[in-house]
Amino acid sequence: MYTNDGFRELDRQECVRLLAEVPVGRIVYTRQALPAVLPVNFCLDHDDAVVLRTSAVSDLVSAIDGAVVAFEADEVHTDTRSGWSVVVTGTAALVTDSAEHERLLRTGPASWAPSPHEVFVRIEPELVTGRQLAAGNSLYGVRLPF
Repeated sequence: MYTNDGFRELDRQECVRLLAEVPVGRIVYTRQALPAVLPVNFCLDHDDAVVLRTSAVSDLVSAIDGAVVAFEADEVHTDTRSGWSVVVTGTAALVTDSAEHERLLRTGPASWAPSPHEVFVRIEPELVTGRQLAAGNSLYGVRLPF
């Protein structure tokens, strides 16, 4: 069912399924009291948590460890004006348990920009929302831009 803005709301299960299909998303956080957005590669862990791998000395780690953040991933098809977007909101935390770190070295996301001292950051999914716009969906007979 489409809402009056032409988008269909996605349930949590569908959001998680879609997140698992894409390798890159964007983390939204606060940097120096201002909003910041950074593209990152990621994976979903067994409990649907979003896991990032980054340099231990990055500004990102110091800004998000223990903070509430948003994570967004999407897939857009400009030729058909269709696509979806999923947002995960939750607390980000540095993975400090050595056994968990070792497990994520095997199963977690591969680093696209390797550094000598990498860490994993886990975002616990407290709120998961998503929307989808199907190809050719219209509102009042007008194709919606997406």
